[in-house]
Amino acid sequence: MIYMDLLLIIIFSLLLDLVWGEPPSFIHPVVYMGKIIDFLKPHLVKYQSRTSGFYLTFLLLTLFIIPTYFIIQSAQAYLLIYIIISAIILFTTFAIKELLNSIQKVKIDIKTDINQARLSISYLVSRDSTILSKEELISATIETLTENITDSVVSPLFYTFFLGVLGGVAYRVVNTLDAMVGYKNKENINIGWFPARLDDMANFLPARLTGLLIVFSAVFIGLNWRRSYQTMMKDANKTPSPNSGYPMAAAAGALGIQLKKKGYYTLGESINSLNVDKIDQALLLSKVTIILFLVLSFITFAVIMYISNY
Repeated sequence: MIYMDLLLIIIFSLLLDLVWGEPPSFIHPVVYMGKIIDFLKPHLVKYQSRTSGFYLTFLLLTLFIIPTYFIIQSAQAYLLIYIIISAIILFTTFAIKELLNSIQKVKIDIKTDINQARLSISYLVSRDSTILSKEELISATIETLTENITDSVVSPLFYTFFLGVLGGVAYRVVNTLDAMVGYKNKENINIGWFPARLDDMANFLPARLTGLLIVFSAVFIGLNWRRSYQTMMKDANKTPSPNSGYPMAAAAGALGIQLKKKGYYTLGESINSLNVDKIDQALLLSKVTIILFLVLSFITFAVIMYISNY
């Protein structure tokens, strides 16, 4: 029964995401995570110690996991309410519709107004977008799309399948911390070390799973899956992150393009020209990858349910 409840929660949360997209910022937990990080950071960063990052992570996990636990527990006496509340909480931990829509917007901007495209991509990447050429904008768009299949979809649902709704919430806390303080600049080098390492550990399996799913997805839409796999195995470790290279390199190989961040990495080979149509192909590849992940997850879940009831 526990497995069936969780399955219903996940399905309902997916429907909420596909219909509603991101909830308004004034009720979005990630927004409040950011505000709390901004409040706590000045009090901890002054110690110039890696333990400051541990304390920040511990405090943020405590502030979000414990209330979420009690909210869910208090609703368990009423099954329908429990499923609805849990699904609403879970759907704030991943972002399928928002990810795809934001990439679609950048694609349209690249076609119509390159300056607007530079502004649009600046909300999605950390690099300086004001000087990016059209090809560099296309590359950055495909990079952030494929990398975020892991961060925005696969990882939070991966931990939900194994650890329940609290697993998804915990992942989102860790990923938000990494996004806000996980940098090697002077300000964040110490406080960001622990959240960044924890995020690397959390994404280790999901990133590699995402890369493999991109390879398999290439089969379904007629892209070069062999080159996808070969590029992933050859170039995945070229990125500063131990994880982001897997989905990005797999996508580069499947699309036959080169993805490049100057001074950091070059993934794949320039077999095909880097034009706007490649964003459409990358979107299709990403959609199939997400669907494949969900289908395989539900099949695995069904097998576990069957075995547990046997």
